[in-house]
Amino acid sequence: MIENTILVTCPKACSSFLRSELKELGYEVTREAPAGVFTKGTMEDCMRLNLLLRTGLRVLWEVGNFRAYDGERLYQKAVRMPWETWIPADGYVSIGSSIRNDTINNTNFAGLRLKDALVDRIRERRGQRPNTGNDSDKAMIFLYWHEKDVCIYLDTSGVPISNRGYRVSPGQAPMRENLAASVIRASRWDRKSPFVNPMCGSGTLAVEAALLATNRPAGLLRENFAFMHLEGYRPDDFYRIRSEIKDQGSAKLDFPIIATDHSTGAVDAALRNAEFAGVEHLIEFDVCDFKDTRIPEGPGVMVFNPEYGDRMGEEEALVSTYQEIGDLFKQKCPGYWGYIFTGNPSLGKRVGLKTRRKIEFYNGPIECRLLEYELYAGTRNPKYANQGKE
Repeated sequence: MIENTILVTCPKACSSFLRSELKELGYEVTREAPAGVFTKGTMEDCMRLNLLLRTGLRVLWEVGNFRAYDGERLYQKAVRMPWETWIPADGYVSIGSSIRNDTINNTNFAGLRLKDALVDRIRERRGQRPNTGNDSDKAMIFLYWHEKDVCIYLDTSGVPISNRGYRVSPGQAPMRENLAASVIRASRWDRKSPFVNPMCGSGTLAVEAALLATNRPAGLLRENFAFMHLEGYRPDDFYRIRSEIKDQGSAKLDFPIIATDHSTGAVDAALRNAEFAGVEHLIEFDVCDFKDTRIPEGPGVMVFNPEYGDRMGEEEALVSTYQEIGDLFKQKCPGYWGYIFTGNPSLGKRVGLKTRRKIEFYNGPIECRLLEYELYAGTRNPKYANQGKE
C-alpha cells in the first residue's frame, strides 16, 4: 500500500501529548508543529488512527505538495493531480483551507481554485464531476498554503475525531473530549490508582479516564468518517481493523474512578454519557457538594474543572470556591496530585497552595493553565495562604 505523510492536527499547545500518544501506538514522529504532529503511514494507518487517537482533531493524508505564487499557478498544478483515484465522480467533496499568502485577499478564492482543478480533472477523466459544498460528513480535502508552499491533504476524519459519539447530553460549557484526554495525559495519573473528578459536569473527564484506563479505542462509536467516502474504500478493511483494536480493551478496573457534582441534572447527564460510552459501570457517580466527595486513600489524582468567571462580575463570586478547593486539597488529599484547569490566573492564585507545574492549554480561544499541586499531610504554608490577594 502507498505510504504518505500523515499530519494529525490538535488544539494549540497539545502537540506534545499527541506526539507521546502516537509513539505509544508505534508511529514514528517525523516533525512536530504547534497544532499538529507529522508521521508516515498508509490509508489503513489513517483508519486506525481515526479509531485510536484520543488527543487529536483530524487525520490528514498528504497527496500533493508544490510551490505556487498565486491562484492561477495553484490551479495549473492541482489540475495535474490524479483526483479521480481519490474522489468518486458521483460523490461529494468539500474543501477546507489554511491560507497565508500575500496574493490571496479572500481565503475562499483559494479553495474555489482548488475545487475547480479537482472537478475539471475528474470530469475530463470520468465524464462527470462530483458535487461540492460545505458538508463535513463526506469526502474532504484540506489545503495548506503558506507563503509559496502548498500542501494538499485528504482529510480522512471529516467531523473532528474529538467528536467520539458518546456525548448525548453535553451539559453546560463542556470540555471537549480531546482536551480532556490531553489534560489527563498531562497529569501524573498512572492509570492504576484512583481518579477523582469533583465538579464533573457532563462527565467528560471521568469518561475519558475510564476509556484510557481500559484501553478502549476512542472512536469505536463513530459510524462515519470521511475516508469512507473516498474512491477505493472497502468496508471490509475498516471492519477488520475495528475488530482488531476493539479486542484490545479490558472490561474492569481494580481502582475507582469517582465523579461528583452538586447538580442532579449534571450527574444525570454524565451518567447518560458514560452509559453511551459503555463505561458507566466503571465510574462511581454521586450528587454532592465537592467538599463531600469520597476520596479513597492515596496515591491518586483529583482533577477539577471549575468555572473561571468569563463574564463581568463572576470572578469575585468564585474566589471562595477556589479557596475551598485549596482547603480540600490540603486537608483531605494526602498522597494525591491535585489539578485545577482554569482560564483565570488570578483565581488560580486564590487556591493558597504552591503549584508544582503550570501547564499551558487552550480551551478554544481562551488561554488556560492546568495547575498541579503535590499534596501531603500538614498545614497550609502561610507563604501561600494569601496568594493572589491585593
